[in-house]
Order: sequence, then C-alpha cells, then structure tokens
Amino acid sequence: MKKKLWVFVSLVLIAMFAMTGAVSASDLKIGIVCSAAGQNDNGYNQSAIEGAKQVSEELGIDYKVIDATSDVPAALETLAEDGYNLIFSLEYDFEALIKGVGGNKPIAEQYPDTTFVVFNDNPNIDENGNVIHKNVISVLFDVHEASFVAGALSVLVNENNAVLFGEGYHFTDPAKTRAIGFIGGTNSNGITVFSYGFIQGINYVAQQLGVKYDYYAKYDAGFSDPATGSTVAGTYYDNGANVVFGCAGNVGDGITSKAKEVGKLAIQVDANKDNQQPGYVLTSVLKNTKVPVYTISKALKDGTLSSMGNLQTYSLSSGATGITDLSVIGEHIQKTDAAAAKWAEIKQQVSDISAKIGSDIKVVNAAIGEKFDPASCPNVVIK
Repeated sequence: MKKKLWVFVSLVLIAMFAMTGAVSASDLKIGIVCSAAGQNDNGYNQSAIEGAKQVSEELGIDYKVIDATSDVPAALETLAEDGYNLIFSLEYDFEALIKGVGGNKPIAEQYPDTTFVVFNDNPNIDENGNVIHKNVISVLFDVHEASFVAGALSVLVNENNAVLFGEGYHFTDPAKTRAIGFIGGTNSNGITVFSYGFIQGINYVAQQLGVKYDYYAKYDAGFSDPATGSTVAGTYYDNGANVVFGCAGNVGDGITSKAKEVGKLAIQVDANKDNQQPGYVLTSVLKNTKVPVYTISKALKDGTLSSMGNLQTYSLSSGATGITDLSVIGEHIQKTDAAAAKWAEIKQQVSDISAKIGSDIKVVNAAIGEKFDPASCPNVVIK
C-alpha cells in the first residue's frame, strides 16, 4: 500500500513539474558573446556579464563569456554546438545568424533548439514585418528617450555654467559660441538612436530659450581606442563645445579624460560612469544589459521563454535605461545659494521633461527604423 501511495505521489509531483514548465538549472547553460569593445569595457559588455553572474548566483545556471573579436558567427556556432540553451550576442553582427552567409543556412535555423538574443536592432523580421526565426529574440532599449533627456540637460547646464561651476572649469561663454559634440563608434542604428534623441533634446530646450546650437558629430570612432576619443573631443572642445557625448565603448574613456584636462563636461554611456572623472562627467545615458540578460534567463529557467515575444523593449521605467541621478556632478556644483537654487531648478526641469516623453514629446527611435529629419530641429545646426 505504501509503495502504491509513493508511486502515486511521485506521478503527481512529476505532473505538477511538467505543468509549470520549469527546468532544472543544472541542465541549462547561457553564453555571452561580447561586442568588439571586449568584456572589460566598463559598460555594455560588462553589464551583461554582471547579469550572467547574477543568473548563476541566484538561478544556478552556468554561463560562459566569449570575446569574439572579428568572428561572431563562429562564436555563436561554438556555443550552440556545445549545447548552450540561450546565447546573448552583443555585437552588431546579424547576417550569419538571421540570413546565412557563404551559402550556409542561417545559424538560427541550424540550431532550432537554441535561443539567440541580439541587441540594439530588430533584424529578425522580413519586409512584411513577420518574424523570421522563432528562436531569435531582439532586445531594444528606449535609449532615444534617455538621450533626449541628456540633450535637454546639456543645454540647461551649458546656459548656466557660470552660476553652477567655479574653479577648475574653463567653459566657452555660450554668449559667444553654443556647441555640443557627439562621438559614436559606428554609423549604425544602434548608435544613431542615441545621437538623434540627443539632438532632439538639445533642440527642445534651445527652442524654448530662443538660441541655436552647433552640433559636431563623428560616427566612425570605433570602440577600443581612448586616444581617438581624446583627439576628437579635444577638437570639439576647441570649437566651443562645452559638452561631448560619447557612445563608443572604451573611446569614451578618452573623452572623459580630455574633459577633465580642458575643464569641460562629458557624457558617458551604458553603465553609470559618473565617477570615472568626478565633476567632469555630467551624466551617463544608461543601457543596462544586465536587466535583459537576467529577465530572459529567468524565463528560460521558469520554462516561459517560448511564450516571450520576439521583440523585447526596455523602457525608461524598466530601470534598464535613463540617465543617472546626477548626484556625482551635484557634489561639484558651487556652494552658493545661487548655484544651489539654479541646480534644483534644472533638476526639476529635467524631471518635468522626462515625464512628458511618450505623451507630449515624441522622440525618433532609429533602433526600429524610424527616420530622423534634421529640419525638425531648426535650433540645431549639424556640422
């Protein structure tokens, strides 16, 4: 009788487990294929790896990280061949995965039991908008909106730099020249999505103030050489820019170093890097890859991955994007009543602008193919 009862209980437990769709963590593995900036980029890749570590610690899922350098397809195939269930590809390289190259079938088709996750674009749709591969998930961040906020903040700070900052800063007087710079790693949707939102944010406040800004931009700086960031940012600062936004991996380190050297401001990207050069990094536009790595991996563990949509978008409210809380730069505002009052006013203005995005304010999203019309920003002169 006891034996029959035990068999019955076992069958019930098995049935319950099957109904939940949950999978034993010991049977699961996730892979991270880093972008060209490498796993020590202090941002985009590193945040994803932190997500994988959290997955390992909290969910018990093993993970592996690959610096793919120039051969992303080979890295994807190696991980898939080795039985990795979920592979996050952080490089902007989709052709072999989605369409196939050299006469080979698409990698997604070759490994139908593996789920691939790509970032910063949605290449997994055909010309009619239909999903091509059910086992590919595209992750987008609403960084266009966060960049808009950063652009608005940049103008508000620039127009009031004499009140806000004291010794150690050497700003160009905005009454003489108004300029802001942008340095991107590559001319792709994953980079222009930042720049276009940034321009719109600059224009939004510039129009309110009745002023015009020159906008210097470079979209082919690469992601690995800080010296490039220092050189290009130096040129922009010399041209009168008081703020330069870098979206170029380790190139951004050169931008922040140059900002400190000349006594002006930089904006960083991906992770919170406000402390990289305290007082000279105005803010960081966050693209926290840790969040999707964890949430999608948890879906794998919970057995709900198959019901997850093929396009996952992370908004300002998700915690995966936005700007920093400005506490670091706030510590370097002058200790005067006038500076404190102006800084409080600017932060409130930024908060009010953020609240309008998505309703009163529409920001172009290049990551989903929306087109940016420079004529829509008449108070920004793109150089």
